[in-house]
Amino acid sequence: MAVEMKHFKIDEFACHCCGVIRMNDYFLNMIDQARDIAGVKFIIVSGYRCPKHNLEVHSTSQNHTRGKAADIFCKSDALRIKIVKALLHAGFGRLGIGPTFIHADITEGTPSIWLY
Repeated sequence: MAVEMKHFKIDEFACHCCGVIRMNDYFLNMIDQARDIAGVKFIIVSGYRCPKHNLEVHSTSQNHTRGKAADIFCKSDALRIKIVKALLHAGFGRLGIGPTFIHADITEGTPSIWLY
């Protein structure tokens, strides 16, 4: 791993089924910066996903398989606003908001925020 992170250990981004970690360095720098801005702990629920695991969770996106996405645990509105503001400030332009997590990715394209 070429990236040194202040707030995360690389194994937090490991695939849940096989333990492989293939995260994009730029993504890791951005999420570490967002965590610094937010001032609250980010609990990664899903980082890298191998193609098999991506299929198992019924994802049609390749963001996680390319190491350019993570889902952050979040269940309260107060925490959600802190995390979303920090992600936007750090440069993330694509966010998905679910009832218990926030998805952030660096896939190129039109900036967007969606609900799950």
